[in-house]
This record gives sequence, structure tokens and C-alpha cells, in this order.
Amino acid sequence: MTQALSSTAATRRHPLFFVVVAILVALFPAASSAPSPLYVIYQREWGFSSATLTVIFAIYAVGLLAALLTVGRLSDHIGRRPVLLAAIALEIISMIVFLAAGDTAALCVARLIQGVATGTAISAMGASLVDLAPQDRKGRAGLINSIAPSVGLALGALGCGALAEYAPAPTRLVYAVTLACLIVAAVAIARMPDTVARRAGAVPSLVPRVGIQAEMRRRLTPIIPALLAAWALGGLYFSLGPSIAQTVFGYRNHLAGAVVITIFCGIAAFTSLALARVPLERLGAPAAIVVGAGGVAAFLGVRTDTTGFAVIGTLLAGIGFGAISVASFGTVARWARAEHRGAVIAAVYILCYFAFSAPAVAAGFAATRLGLVATTEGYLLVVIAAAIAALALTALFAPPSHTPPSAPAEVRADPARDS
Repeated sequence: MTQALSSTAATRRHPLFFVVVAILVALFPAASSAPSPLYVIYQREWGFSSATLTVIFAIYAVGLLAALLTVGRLSDHIGRRPVLLAAIALEIISMIVFLAAGDTAALCVARLIQGVATGTAISAMGASLVDLAPQDRKGRAGLINSIAPSVGLALGALGCGALAEYAPAPTRLVYAVTLACLIVAAVAIARMPDTVARRAGAVPSLVPRVGIQAEMRRRLTPIIPALLAAWALGGLYFSLGPSIAQTVFGYRNHLAGAVVITIFCGIAAFTSLALARVPLERLGAPAAIVVGAGGVAAFLGVRTDTTGFAVIGTLLAGIGFGAISVASFGTVARWARAEHRGAVIAAVYILCYFAFSAPAVAAGFAATRLGLVATTEGYLLVVIAAAIAALALTALFAPPSHTPPSAPAEVRADPARDS
């Protein structure tokens, strides 16, 4: 069994490391979203199709899923710090490949390495936050796990869009800036005390296996359908959002495409913060409703070529994404036992990134045959249907809200005080 080191003591001796890991949780998504506003530049300069664009986007998820399936549980065995350092090193390599990229093959290689890096880091970062949080404030870690990625995605896209529009070397400068940030992060993490002692089973943990304990399955089942619908909608914004802003609504400024992503992620982060004190079991159904409403508004925006509807759809989609993120990662932070925490976070992210990437790739290939507008409308109709199904499943599988006597001691805190 994992010998979790005293997170309370670690936080008291090293209060800044909780903040360092929280920043890292934002930095990896920021790095992953940075190329999104640049895809239209690459597409214009190199002349590739929407299908190729979404493959470049989604190959990131292939690497991420492969890493989660293999090394997602590794930090539970060898410690959080060595896994995080390896992930940062891979992310640095990906930035170097981006800087040297001269064709779509290089972009695919960079995105694949970037996905492996993020997949290696993602469960270790989430588990580290929970480990470092004070014993009676575990909900704070769940809140940051749900907010920080959205903040990172928003800042990464916005910063990249601004640099692409107003700074020199638009397809180079953003990677150089990110590279510098990663080097600083590596130095900070190298000084971080580990929160988990080594235990046997590291090599067997690399065998691909996805498993969530029965108690966690019971608590996550009502949440997962809405989570998948929200991430599928997010995949559309991140892959084809800038192209839609240019082709459908006529916004040629590179910052406009970035703003689409920033609005989505910024609202998601704000929503996560605003809902921090709401009981987790009350969030699933409203989140599904809002995601579906966002899909409807976005559909109307595309169908009628009305920017106002599109903006409302993006706002609603971000609200739904933020709400369901709080529900899912808050549940993991509150209920997952220390020895399974990395594995549970990995399993949730595997589901999320599959929903994030697979529909987007399908949309990219469909756009080459049906056109971007028709594909976007069809995609949004599927998301609306998924949100309706998620609402029904959320009601069907809703768990009791009370804390059972068998709940782990470290998570039986008052939810109102967990944030």
C-alpha cells in the first residue's frame, strides 16, 4: 500500500510547492493550446486540408492517452517528482521540435511528444495537489484541478493569438516563451519534496489497464456522460474554432480565433470557482442542461451566421464545462483513496480526451466532403443529443448524497470547508 507522506507537514514546511504544482497544472494545458490559433497560419502557408488540421490537433490526444494508459499510475509507485520531471523534459523536447518544424510531419511529431508529456504529467500533477493540500482542505485540490487547466488553456490560446497577430515570428516566438517557462518549472519541481514513498509494482503498473474501484465508479457514473458531452464540444472549439471564426463569421484577425477558445476556457474557470461551495452531487444535471443549451445557441449562430448566438453558445458551453469539471474532479479529490488516486485521475482523463479528440477528427474528415458549415452544424446536433442523454443518465444513476461510514477519513470533511 502506498505510504503517503504527511501532506499537512509537507505543506507546512514547503507552502510554495502547492502553488508551484498548481501553476504546472495550468502550464501544461497552456502549452497544449498554444498551437491552436496557429493552425490556420500553418494551413494557409502549407496548404493542407481540414482533415489534416484535425489530425495534427488530435495526435496530441493519441500520445496523451497512450501515456495515461501506461504511466498514468506510475507516480503511485515511484513518487510524484520523478514523473513530473520526466514529463517536463518531454514537453521541452516538443517545444524544440515546434521551433524547428517546417512541415506537417514535424508538427505531428511535436504534438505527439507533447501529448505523451501531458499524459505523463496529468495524473501525477492532480495527485500531487491532493497530497500537498491540508488534510481538511482536500476540496481545494479538486477545485484547482478543475480551474487551473481552463486558465492555462485560455491564457495559452490568448497569448499565442496575440503574438501571432502583433509580434514577429508568429510560429516561433510562442514556443520560445513556453520553453523558458518550462525550464523554470523544471528547476522548481526538482527542489520539491516528494509526497509518496516508493513501493513495489512500478513495472507491472505500466501494463495498460483502466480500472476504477467500485465505490468511485458508483460516484462517477452519473457525472461521466455530461463530462464527455462537454469535452466533445471543447474539442470542436479547439480544433476547428479558429477556422469557424474565419470561414463562417469572417473574422480574419488571428486573435479572433484565440478569443473563441479564451472565452470558452475563461468562463469555465470562472464557473469552477463560483461553484466551489455547491454540493458536488447537485452539479451533474444542470451541467448537462447548460452544455446542451450552449450547443443549441452555437448551432443557431452557425445556421443564421449570427455572431451573438455564437458568443452565447460559447459562454454557455464554458459554464457547462466548468460545472461538470468541478463535479468530476471534486469527486475524485474527495473520495479517491491515496493508493488509487493517480489511477482514478488517469482513467477520468482517458475518457475526457477520447471525447475531446475522436469526434474532432471525424469532423475534420467530414469537413473535406461536406464543408465546414454543414459539418459544424452536424457536430453541434450530436453534442445536443449527447447532452440530453447525459441528463437522463445523470438522473438515472444519481448516488445518495450522504457520506457513508466507510468513507476514508481524509475525505469526510465538510464540503463547505473543502474549498
